[in-house]
Amino acid sequence: MKFVLMIFHGTTPLPGTPAWDALGKEEQGRIYAEYQALNQTPGLEQGLPLGHKTAARTVTVVNGKPQVAIGPYQEGAGGFAILEADTIEQAIEVAAKVPAARLGGAVEVRPAEKYW
Repeated sequence: MKFVLMIFHGTTPLPGTPAWDALGKEEQGRIYAEYQALNQTPGLEQGLPLGHKTAARTVTVVNGKPQVAIGPYQEGAGGFAILEADTIEQAIEVAAKVPAARLGGAVEVRPAEKYW
């Protein structure tokens, strides 16, 4: 079964920010190593990294006309991955290894389903 892991940064320190710089080089290296180790997880396919939330545009349709708002629909998703696993419990184990989950963000796990 396929699961989608949606990664939300929340208050996670991100590269290029003062919060990231405050971590120190050793901690930054550990975080990069954790993400690199995740990339080696069997059945895990990383999605493309999402751009900064300020570059996002949210489109809705009101009375048949598109409405565009600057920014994310909700507090910004930072990325996603697709995981092939037997159970949601296995997917949760992988999601718990995403550094953002312990650094101020969260990882949402959803079964991938076909609706059409």
